[in-house]
Amino acid sequence: MKKSIIAIIVILIIAILAVLILNYLNLIPKEAYTAEDFGITTLKSSVDYDNDGIDDYTDIMLGARADAENMPTYKSAYYEGGYPPDTEGVCTDLVWRAFKNAGYSLKELVDIDIQENQHRYKKIKVPDPNIDFRRVYNLKAFFENNSENLTKDIKEIEEWQPGDIVIFNESHIGIISDKRNKNGTPYLIHNSAQPVREEDVLERYESEITGHYRWNQK
Repeated sequence: MKKSIIAIIVILIIAILAVLILNYLNLIPKEAYTAEDFGITTLKSSVDYDNDGIDDYTDIMLGARADAENMPTYKSAYYEGGYPPDTEGVCTDLVWRAFKNAGYSLKELVDIDIQENQHRYKKIKVPDPNIDFRRVYNLKAFFENNSENLTKDIKEIEEWQPGDIVIFNESHIGIISDKRNKNGTPYLIHNSAQPVREEDVLERYESEITGHYRWNQK
């Protein structure tokens, strides 16, 4: 009898731990909400850079989602020419692919800005176009000076819009989704090798947010 009770307790502990792990990895389905559920108007860019009938903000968000759904293997490596194959990538690769979906070459934009304003890029001693646009700290310097700087307070839920760029401690980057949790906090589309790449994690990493930007073509 005693052994049976112990076995049941062990099984319960394992089951609880399994649920906690699955929940942490966002593998347990959750109900997602939209901006409209909270009376929030979803912003649309006045620019459609690639003339595909979809505004830039939406295009960037959809491009990020496409990369997330493609599930490239997380691999940090140096590539001649700069670009990894579609089957590989890190967090920054999701971002340039998102921008590519809107018609922009983020690599070209960053390379030009480095040439013209290298003083802004504190960690660059000698520019290297093969990798500079794939470094989070370089993207932070780029977006800080070439986009709209926004609140880092996730409780201001109306200020977080699909296609926004978010940086965490100059070591991770992602794109805001059009999905939201029960509190109205948006999901994050990002690649850190996790099994679900569009997920409800912004509240978990709120203290690590060091940049929140919105791309506005000049």
